[in-house]
Amino acid sequence: MRFDHLAKAPFNLDAEALAWVRERFAALTPDDKLRQLFTLLSRGMDAAEIARIRAFRPGGITRHAGADVAAERALFADLNAAAPVPLLISADLEGSRMSLAAGAEMPNPLALAAIDDVEVTAEVSRIIAEEARAIGINWSFTPVLDINAAFRSAIVATRGFGSDVATVEKHAITQMRVFQQHGVASAIKHWPGEGFDDRDQHLVTTINPLSLNEWEANFGRLYRGAIAAGALSVMSGHIALPAFVRALDPDAGVEAFRPASISRMLNDELLRKRLGFNGLIVSDATPMAGLGAWGRRSDTLPEIISSGCDVILFSDDYEQDLAYLEAALVDGRLSWERVDDAVIRQLGLKAAVGLHKPAAGGVIGSAENRAYADAVARRAPTLVKDTQNLLPLDPMRHKRILVISGGIVFPFLPHPLPFALPDLLRERGFEVTVHDAATEVSADKFDLVLYLFGDETLLTRGRIFLDWLRLTGSFGKAMQRHWHDIPTAMISFGYPYLLYDAPRVPTYINAYATTETMQRAVVAALLGDVEWNTKSPVDPFCGLEDAKY
Repeated sequence: MRFDHLAKAPFNLDAEALAWVRERFAALTPDDKLRQLFTLLSRGMDAAEIARIRAFRPGGITRHAGADVAAERALFADLNAAAPVPLLISADLEGSRMSLAAGAEMPNPLALAAIDDVEVTAEVSRIIAEEARAIGINWSFTPVLDINAAFRSAIVATRGFGSDVATVEKHAITQMRVFQQHGVASAIKHWPGEGFDDRDQHLVTTINPLSLNEWEANFGRLYRGAIAAGALSVMSGHIALPAFVRALDPDAGVEAFRPASISRMLNDELLRKRLGFNGLIVSDATPMAGLGAWGRRSDTLPEIISSGCDVILFSDDYEQDLAYLEAALVDGRLSWERVDDAVIRQLGLKAAVGLHKPAAGGVIGSAENRAYADAVARRAPTLVKDTQNLLPLDPMRHKRILVISGGIVFPFLPHPLPFALPDLLRERGFEVTVHDAATEVSADKFDLVLYLFGDETLLTRGRIFLDWLRLTGSFGKAMQRHWHDIPTAMISFGYPYLLYDAPRVPTYINAYATTETMQRAVVAALLGDVEWNTKSPVDPFCGLEDAKY
């Protein structure tokens, strides 16, 4: 077998690491090799589920780690003890609600773009990476290279570094470099580029609509830059790029809309040959409808590997998916040569992050890291407009505050979480009432109306919008606007485009992340303890001129 490509960028393996890859590969049975192709999802501590993963012996897991660091480390040690090769243990290390439960609450990418300080992005990334390695995580499905071009996109939203290509480039590549310098491989995503289609690939195969020239100026620039900077892996999304396919085959028909995750043209011809990428390609999550809408799983699962991906991400039925690969090897849809190449690249990634050496320890959630997270969060909240000169708030003038909110929406939880901000304001001398359907809103009862929204990037939501009916509880109240009679402010702790649904609200703030750390930062800015950020990483007015006033 060929291993010499692992000595080249981005793996850059030395003789010791190459020898380890050869030794481990030679020891794998054909069954081992197929199981190595899978990265399985792991949540919680259900003993039966953990036993299933342990028995399957996958190449890796994606872990939603809990707050008990010792338990997480013990779990990883147990899984590794049963595996023929140490596992790639991955996570979406994006900050905010995707921060490690035991770690510091770091800003998400959009907040970092608002701060727009590369040194801050580097330090945040260092802390995230070191805390990840301390718990046992060695691979992150970040940074996001998507461009927040279509403001209705609920899937890009706060996960990306904004709408300016240069801003995305400098922050994303900084994060990637720092992660990898500290032992966490980056999977840049979502290939071949998301953000110009406002739909969600969890629900539909999305389309990158750019011409080839436009694509080169945007995503071509970003991916070429990240590859040149040493990206170890790329996540191939359930996203089509018809312009490239039609350039090769003008009569491609529906094949022009084949998702990249199962497209040899996009993975092999464009990414590997034309962009020169030599690292590992991982598919996006295979249960997503962006893949499932295209074809039967018995067809698409083997196509992930035959079309150039080296890792299959997630499976609901491990043994059934393994059988799909075995069947494809029998009938010729998948070759052992392709399987071997995929396994070798995965072994190369494992060696590149040092899994062939004893693991080092580390500290997670230190007081120093939490203090830095608190300090940097104070630089993110952005005052978009304050046409009524409301700020700063004063307990003497705005004593009685009515909070209207739908809570914090997190896609992995069945019900919204409450905001901490009302209690934080009470601690500062305000009387705070939380609105319900029976609340009567009038100027003789309240000195300030404060709208709080907690919708960050939402998977499978489709759209994020200001749902006045759900917010107020009735048809009539949904049409009421109180800001002509009562001073009013609206704060979005996530999706930065709510002015589209409330363009005339007089005071509007984007805070990007729903963590308590960010809520404390907003309270400090509301009361004038710190200055507001005035840099928006996107157009918060959504192209609406009236929203500026």
